[in-house]
Amino acid sequence: MNAAQKAMDLFESGLNCSQAILTAFGEPYGIDSEIAKKLGRPWGGGVGRMGRICGAVTGAIMVLGLAQSGRQDEAEARNDICLTIQELVRRFEQRHGTSVCKDLLGADFSTEEGQRKIKEEMLVKKLCPKFVEDAGCILAELVV
Repeated sequence: MNAAQKAMDLFESGLNCSQAILTAFGEPYGIDSEIAKKLGRPWGGGVGRMGRICGAVTGAIMVLGLAQSGRQDEAEARNDICLTIQELVRRFEQRHGTSVCKDLLGADFSTEEGQRKIKEEMLVKKLCPKFVEDAGCILAELVV
């Protein structure tokens, strides 16, 4: 099973989107599953359920930071990671039109009305596995 599929499986078994990406991809970079769950916990629902950037994307961003660490001096490393993150987000948005959670779901976690819609229409269960899969697949391409 590849890491993107593992992330989808972890998401479907109850982890949030960011936790799933970090857990599936973090081990080669010294992040065990318990640490990955803790680090990824606040990013679900678009950063603390505020509907901002997709948690699967933030999980992938954190993995990219780990994957590119120690390669060069700090200024070059920051520049390189920013370029790689821009590519990750560009590819994700090319597939989905946005990387903003509330826009991906068509409902906002940060409002009562949005929470009700998300729950009633089971939007997380219906839509988010694809976002996790795509963020994972893009991440796998970028960390090769």
